[in-house]
Amino acid sequence: MRIIAGEMRGRQLKAVEGTLTRPTSDKVKGAIFNVLGDKVLDARVLDLFAGTGNLAIEALSRGSREAVLVEKSLNAHKVICENLEKVGVSPKAKLLLMDAFKYINRYPAEVFDLIFLDPPYHKELVSKAILTFKEHSYLAPFGVIVAETAKDEELNGDIFPFEIRKTGEYGDTKVWYLQRMDV
Repeated sequence: MRIIAGEMRGRQLKAVEGTLTRPTSDKVKGAIFNVLGDKVLDARVLDLFAGTGNLAIEALSRGSREAVLVEKSLNAHKVICENLEKVGVSPKAKLLLMDAFKYINRYPAEVFDLIFLDPPYHKELVSKAILTFKEHSYLAPFGVIVAETAKDEELNGDIFPFEIRKTGEYGDTKVWYLQRMDV
């Protein structure tokens, strides 16, 4: 796993040992950032279910101004901390050891330009997070939510005011791009 573009291009990132985390592959990460393009520049980023910090660190390498990373696993939290230090972006990152939904409900006034959701597959956590975001103003106008699910998963429930703008499938992964409709 490596940073694929930006000022830290080529730097290797550490992964969490075992199978509890599933880091976004370079192929999928490349596709995500190709779709996002300039939306990454000067963005305030939220990486829920951060795992290794891979997506937030890539965004910082490509010009995002700051990132909040939320991870509840202590082992994954330690790996993220090491990755942030290793590539030198700790001053731009806030790493929290907590459950994603506790974070959302504890900090309802936070606003982000870019939100990454890459939770464990087949647990409907993406749908639950989007439904929870509806109760708060987490996404800035014209911001983007990038969510990863298993290819066979769907988003359930009424997701308004968010709209699915694009999807992409890469192996067993489906990537969803959502934006607010009410701006």
